[in-house]
Amino acid sequence: MSKNEETDGLKRLAVVNALQEIAVLLQLKGDKFRPRAYAGAATTIAEFEDELGPLVEQKRLTEIKGIGQSTARVIEEVYEGGTSSTLEKLKQEVPPGALSLARGAGLDLAKIRRLNEALGITGLDQLKAAIEAGKLRDLGFTEKAQQTLLERISRTGFSNAEILLVDVLEVAEKIVEYMQIPKEAMRVELAGAIRRWKETVSDIRVVVMAEKSAARLLDHFVGIPMVATVEDRTSKRATVRLVDGVRVTLTIASPDEYWTVLHQETGSEAHLKKLEELAKQKGSARGRISAKMRGKPRSSPAESERDIYENLGMQYVPPEMREDTGEVEQSLAGEIPDDLITIEDIAGMIHCHTTYSDGRHSVEQMARAAEAMGMKYITITDHSPTAQYARGLKLDQLKRQWDEISRVQEKVSIKLLRGTESDILREGELDYPDSVLEKFDVIIASIHNRYKLDEDQTTRRVVNAMKNPFFKIWGHPSGRLVQRRPPIACRIDEILDAIAESGAAIEISGDPHRLDMEPTWARKAQKRGAKFVISTDAHSMAELANLKFGIGLARRAGVRRGEVLNTLSAKAFQRAVSPTVN
Repeated sequence: MSKNEETDGLKRLAVVNALQEIAVLLQLKGDKFRPRAYAGAATTIAEFEDELGPLVEQKRLTEIKGIGQSTARVIEEVYEGGTSSTLEKLKQEVPPGALSLARGAGLDLAKIRRLNEALGITGLDQLKAAIEAGKLRDLGFTEKAQQTLLERISRTGFSNAEILLVDVLEVAEKIVEYMQIPKEAMRVELAGAIRRWKETVSDIRVVVMAEKSAARLLDHFVGIPMVATVEDRTSKRATVRLVDGVRVTLTIASPDEYWTVLHQETGSEAHLKKLEELAKQKGSARGRISAKMRGKPRSSPAESERDIYENLGMQYVPPEMREDTGEVEQSLAGEIPDDLITIEDIAGMIHCHTTYSDGRHSVEQMARAAEAMGMKYITITDHSPTAQYARGLKLDQLKRQWDEISRVQEKVSIKLLRGTESDILREGELDYPDSVLEKFDVIIASIHNRYKLDEDQTTRRVVNAMKNPFFKIWGHPSGRLVQRRPPIACRIDEILDAIAESGAAIEISGDPHRLDMEPTWARKAQKRGAKFVISTDAHSMAELANLKFGIGLARRAGVRRGEVLNTLSAKAFQRAVSPTVN
C-alpha cells in the first residue's frame, strides 16, 4: 500500500474540516446559498466510501454527486497542499479567531467584531476569561446570554474542554495509522483517556516506540494535514492543535522506556499517584514507578505494562480500570477479574432500531450488517406507541414488522429476535397490553419522558415496572446524555435491589452519547449479582460499531464475561430474556 493510500483517511478529514470551515465563514458573512453547498460537500466527502486520492489526481471529483467545480477546487487544494485559497481568503475577511468563536460559542459576525474591537478577543479562552471577569456586561450581553456562552464553550472541542470520546476517536485512530507509516516507528499506540475509554477526553495522546530518528518522526507528526499550530516541541515530544482545536501530544520512547512511558501517558493521574505512593512504601527508586523486570538485570527491557504491576507485587490492571476507584486495592488483593468482557465474547447485537420507527435502515439491512460482523443473533427492538417522536409502532405496524422479520429470517442465517423498546410509563406500566408483550422474544424497557419526576416518583416508577413479569432488560438505565442531560433522580440502591429480585438484566449502552450505565452504578449492580447486556442502541448499520463503546464502558466497571447475557448462544439468550419466563 502506498503512502498516499495510507494517508487518504487523514487527508479526507482535513478536506471535510476545510469545507465545514468555509461553510461557517460564508454563513457568518451573510451568504444565503453557498454555505449549504459547502456543508453538503463536507458530508458527501465524509461519507464517501472509496479512496479520494485517485479522483483528485484524475480531476474527476465532480463525478461525485453533490460536488461542483468550486467545491472540487477546494478539495484538490486541501488534499494536495493542506489548505485552501478560498478558506484563507475568507479568514482574512473576518476578525482573527472568528471561526472558533462562531463554531465554539455560536456568535454572529457583529458580536465577534464587537468583542474583538472592544476587548481584543480572538479565542474561546479569552472569551471565557472576559465573561468570568464581568467584562461583557458593558457590551450588551445579558447574564443569560453570558451563561449560554459559557455552556457552549464547555461543550466545544476548542480550548481544553472535555470532548465526547466519539468525536475524537476516529481522528485519533487515523493519527495512529499515519504514524505507523515511517519505518522507524516500531510500535504506535493511543494513550490517555482514550485508552481508558472515558466518556469524554481533553486531548489525544500517542506514544511511539523508536530506537532512532526521533526528529524525523516528529517532523512526520507535525506534518499531519490537519495540524493548525505546533504548540511545543522537544527532542522526543511534540504537542499540536488540529484545525478543529483538539490538542494532540506525541511522545517518542526507546524500547527500554516504552512501557513506562505508555503507562504514564495512559494515566489516570489519580491511579499513577496511588502507584507512586505504593512504590515509596516498597522503597523503589525513590517512589518512581519502574517497568524493569524483577529478577532480571537492570538493562533488561520490560516486555509489557504487566511488569510495572508485577514489580509492585500487584495484579495487572487493564487500562480501562485505572481511575483510582478501588482497582489498586483489588489488584493488591488479587481480585482483578481475569475474564473481563471483550468484544470477541459478544454473540448477539442487542437493541437495534429499523425504519419501522426512527432507524435509518431496514430489517434486512440491519440483519445482514450484524451477520457480516460475525453475530449469531440480533434483536429488532423498535419503539413502542407512546414514543410518538420516534414513530413508535402501533399494533398494525407491529404486525407488518413481524411479517417482515419472518420473510427476512428465510434469507439470512443470523437469528432475528422480535422485540420492542417499550416505554416505562408514569406509574411503571409497559407500553403494550400483556397479550402483545407475551409474544415478544425480548423486551427492553426504558424511560423516555417525564425526566423531571422527583426521586420518590422515579424510584416508584422503575420499581413498579420491575414487578412486571415481562420486564427483562432495563434500557439505558440512568437516562443520561453525556454533557447534555444528568442521570434521573432516583434511589439507585432501592432500584438495584428490586432488579436483583426480579432477575432482569441491565443494559450497558454503547450509544456514545449515552454510555449508560456508568461504572459506579454497574459495580453496585454487580455486588447484587445482576446480569447485563451490552448493547449498541443502533439506529443504522454504521451504529452497530457502537458495540466497542459498550465494551469499553463495561470493562471500566470490571464486568466479566459470565455476567453478560449476549455472550450466550441465540437459544440460551432467548431463554434468559423471554417475557414468558418468570
